[in-house]
Amino acid sequence: MSLISSNSCNLTHPNHFTNGILIKSRYLEGVGFATRQMGNMAKPNLVISVNDAGVISMKSESTFKTTEIKFKINEEFDETTADGRQTKTTITFENGKLVQKQTWDGKTTTLEREIQDGKLTAKCIMDDVVAVRTYEKV
Repeated sequence: MSLISSNSCNLTHPNHFTNGILIKSRYLEGVGFATRQMGNMAKPNLVISVNDAGVISMKSESTFKTTEIKFKINEEFDETTADGRQTKTTITFENGKLVQKQTWDGKTTTLEREIQDGKLTAKCIMDDVVAVRTYEKV
């Protein structure tokens, strides 16, 4: 399964954002309790597609919310995240991974997506805090 091709995956193994380390971390600073709870209950479907112009779409669909970003590799764009942050985002392709860097208010979050054992893993990193979510192909 190629990472940058038309794929649809379901979240199967979330690393919930409610354990003590993540709640107290800067990773979730500004995200309210209700938003965290909804995020933990959501089992989103992630759809990745590429059009003829090379624009990549990543759409996350759940019963609570649908978000979509469209981008070209190595080109910065403005992103409104699922939790409402306004970020400057650049996505690169490094060592077989899609690496998404979001910056806002002097902070940086990195999301690394890669295929491991036929599953898509998404590693969310901020400072020394890491959360991993695993998706399986539909």
